[in-house]
Amino acid sequence: MNKDIMICGVGGQGTVLASRIIASAAMNEGNAVHSAETIGMAQRGGPVTSHVRIGESAFSPLIPIGGADLLIAFEPSEAVRNLRYLKKDGFLIVNTVPVKPTSLSGGADYDGKAEIEFLKSKCDCLAVDSVELCAPFGSSKFFNVAVLGTAAGTGKLGLDKETLRNEIIRIVPERFTQMNLAAFEAGYNKALKIGENENANK
Repeated sequence: MNKDIMICGVGGQGTVLASRIIASAAMNEGNAVHSAETIGMAQRGGPVTSHVRIGESAFSPLIPIGGADLLIAFEPSEAVRNLRYLKKDGFLIVNTVPVKPTSLSGGADYDGKAEIEFLKSKCDCLAVDSVELCAPFGSSKFFNVAVLGTAAGTGKLGLDKETLRNEIIRIVPERFTQMNLAAFEAGYNKALKIGENENANK
């Protein structure tokens, strides 16, 4: 499999853990993997971008502009900022809930709605509300694993569901394992439900 996946968000959202799970799952399925992070003041809520390149065709850990098959954005303005990396026929999964990153200037009324509408007009896009998705788990901090379930459920991630589950069990601290598995399952089922609704409306 050859696939370039970019994950973007702000410090504290768990983008690095999500990329680590993807990279490890891909390696366990027999793929060559290159990965890297670009972090700007992450401890202060600055932008964080993770690159995961799967397959023998990748000679550099950094995805070139216009090279990403899948962009997973934990924050709307970060999705806009990194959209240039997405292929013309690529797929975007974006969290609709904004976190004002340090890279964003402007007023305090930023709600992410204009960014989401812009993204939907520019690419094949699935928008997910992290607060709604993670409500059963009491915290949006589980979104990083829940959105992996969503990506797996769309089929755009290209990795087996059970491989990802096994990596969550291996990587996540034991006291958080069951909650993260439940979040992953919720994200997976969310994607299936959206797909069923789209097919019903065709």
